[in-house]
Amino acid sequence: MSLRGPAPEGASPTASPDTKNRGARSTLIPVHEIDLILTLTAGLTAALLAGYLTHRAGLSPIVGYLLAGVALGPYTPGFSANTELASQLAEVGVILLMFGVGLQFHVEELLSVKRVVIPGALAASGATFALGSFAAHAFGWPWSAAVVFGLALAVASTVVLVRVLADRGVLHTSAGHIAVGWLVVEDLLTVIALVILPGLFSGVPTVGGIAFNIVLTLAKVGGLIGVAAVIGTRVIPRLLDRVAATRSRELFTLTVLVVALGLAVGSARVFGVSMALGAFLAGMVVGRSDYSVRAATDALPMRDAFAVLFFVSVGMLLDPVALLGAPGLSLAALAIVVACKPAVASLMMWLTGSRRSTALTVGLSLGQIGEFSFILTALARDLRAVPAEAMNVVVGVSIASIVLNPLTARLASPADRWLSRRARQAAEDSERPGTPETGASSSLDPYDRAIVVGYGPTGRTVTRLLQENGIAPTVIELNMDTVRELRSSGLSAVYGDARHAETLVIAGVRYAGTLIVSGADPEAPELIRAARELNSRLRVMARAAYLRDVPPLRAAGSEEVFSGEGEVALAMTEAVLRRMGATPDQIDRERARVHEELAGPAAGTASSL
Repeated sequence: MSLRGPAPEGASPTASPDTKNRGARSTLIPVHEIDLILTLTAGLTAALLAGYLTHRAGLSPIVGYLLAGVALGPYTPGFSANTELASQLAEVGVILLMFGVGLQFHVEELLSVKRVVIPGALAASGATFALGSFAAHAFGWPWSAAVVFGLALAVASTVVLVRVLADRGVLHTSAGHIAVGWLVVEDLLTVIALVILPGLFSGVPTVGGIAFNIVLTLAKVGGLIGVAAVIGTRVIPRLLDRVAATRSRELFTLTVLVVALGLAVGSARVFGVSMALGAFLAGMVVGRSDYSVRAATDALPMRDAFAVLFFVSVGMLLDPVALLGAPGLSLAALAIVVACKPAVASLMMWLTGSRRSTALTVGLSLGQIGEFSFILTALARDLRAVPAEAMNVVVGVSIASIVLNPLTARLASPADRWLSRRARQAAEDSERPGTPETGASSSLDPYDRAIVVGYGPTGRTVTRLLQENGIAPTVIELNMDTVRELRSSGLSAVYGDARHAETLVIAGVRYAGTLIVSGADPEAPELIRAARELNSRLRVMARAAYLRDVPPLRAAGSEEVFSGEGEVALAMTEAVLRRMGATPDQIDRERARVHEELAGPAAGTASSL
């Protein structure tokens, strides 16, 4: 499926895009035989140079990749790469990228976020579609073309969203799971739109015909999921077992690539859905096997290089001169994509119970458009449903939004901190003197009260020990079923996000002596700062997954930090000493020494152990 834009004025429809320097090429080898090599070499070289320069300038390398594509496109002087070949190479990058995401994503995680992503994606896409349609109509487009334009603005780019979340280290968190589920819903909506458009603009559409096409599309998607489930449980595990038994790394790599590309292409050719969705399902299928980690490390070494070609191919579609012909519509569409859609998405997620930080992270990452927008616009252009400048406007908005998206995504944490300060101030202003918070009696000695954040295995054990030693714990948990279970057993429990001041106030942080953060949350420093602002006498104990997370937790105000890596180091040290016949005193001295090493400045570095 090509993303190629309209040919330059005066060019033959069948001519190669590389007409600017045809005479400079060697006549020893036919041009068409080296187009693939030229496009691949020129695309990666230009992306390397431009990406390095933009990175040194403090910008995202994505900006450089897009500028490299503009320089190699048919609308700028100099060498012109083959746009169609570049778009096909970019499609390989999309397939490998979504296959990698699917490897680490499970059906349970997808189903667990359906309550958030289905209404959220429908509301955000619907609002973007409506605003985009009205904007295009206001600038003189007929309603039929305006509707298609609104559809093109309503779907985010898979590649950009995954890349932004991965760069921020949140792809495999709850925010990442919601974002991927959001992509699946938008992907299905796009598939339905692609099926409906030909019926709307090639003849007289009927309600029955449109309804039939929608039902048929949903049936095809269901059939694809069923086929993927059968293959994933009966065929692929046995295939991987047999290939792995050969102990040939090349054969294993080929097998994984065949599964990824085969299901992706089969999804498009047989079931009529996008190759990205098919690749995602293929990744989920392989991820259910015992070979998911090996598949991710051995079979996907080139996915980043091919993903770079996606951004280069996007830049090649832009005609900078023609874009100046519709600046008003382009700016309006950019505002809708970058500002309106993230705002609606974040609001819907917050209303459906998501944490504010998660809502902001996912919402801001959706503020861009990409490959599916080009596909929709290209189809509408072929059906003569949109004006000639439609593709260029969509490409211009896409490039601008892709450039801005990494920058706006970084605003999630500052915006959440600002909202937390406002909420904290409001809570303090509304609190009357002498009125204790809900669930926290001021008559208790602070040393008799403790707040436990999280009720996982660690939180459960800590809570039990506190109760056995006469300390009344209050658990803060985001799982409502757990909260109800705790309350029914007589324990004090609060449902909410512990990083928000109002949640801490309700839990009784002002009258507590100890705060225990039982989960290794990368955003725990913000929680600790908020708690200590409310109660400066609070003793805080926190858990860290890695040693590098210890310094930020201590800087935030945690008196004691327990690192998983550190505790393993202590346990292994004691085991080695016992094996060597050390005395209890020697073991105690070495334990104290390791504690000092872990608590020192080197604890924040990866080489501390």
